[in-house]
Amino acid sequence: MVFYFKARPEAGDYTIFMGLDKFENEELIKYGFPEDVWFHVDKMSSAHVYLRLHRGQSFDDISEGVLEDCAQLVKANSIQGNKVNNVDVVYTPWSNLKKTASMDVGQVGFHNSKMVRTIRVEKRVNEIVNRLNKTKVERTPDLRAEREAVNAAERAERKQHLREKKKREEIERLEKEKQAEMRSYKGLMVTDKMTSNKDIASRNKSLQELEDDFM
Repeated sequence: MVFYFKARPEAGDYTIFMGLDKFENEELIKYGFPEDVWFHVDKMSSAHVYLRLHRGQSFDDISEGVLEDCAQLVKANSIQGNKVNNVDVVYTPWSNLKKTASMDVGQVGFHNSKMVRTIRVEKRVNEIVNRLNKTKVERTPDLRAEREAVNAAERAERKQHLREKKKREEIERLEKEKQAEMRSYKGLMVTDKMTSNKDIASRNKSLQELEDDFM
């Protein structure tokens, strides 16, 4: 089971989601999207909350409002973190999550600690948590199938871009050849014209010589 929420509408169409338990978290870790950003209460047990960004965005593009929504949702879904103030929430791109064979189910590490950021949540804001909960939808998605579909779409897009690139290169090659032929043709025309002028001059000279002889 995965729970889906909608971030504040004025920030744009953003989906926030989290797994029911550590087993769902494991699936989310395994089949995440490049646009996903992972949130967790620092040094405490909590839900693994994800924000799905729009394609082409990075976690540098997260607005303060959406960031607050995610942080509040993480805090509200931490047994210990929900009871105390001044909780730190860490977040990082899904691609920075590291999973090794020695880790417990649902446990993760990071490839690069410099890619992990922290936001301080002073206290729970019920207005935000209640608004998010009103948008809550429960689904049992096939996370693997969703990820494979995205992979297939990305492969098809890369192939299309490659075909378009080759087409552009071929058009550029033909255009260069055409320009080279035109330059060569113009040069040939100039050479022919120069030769013709010499021939005319030579013929005129010969005609004058004949006239002189006749006189």
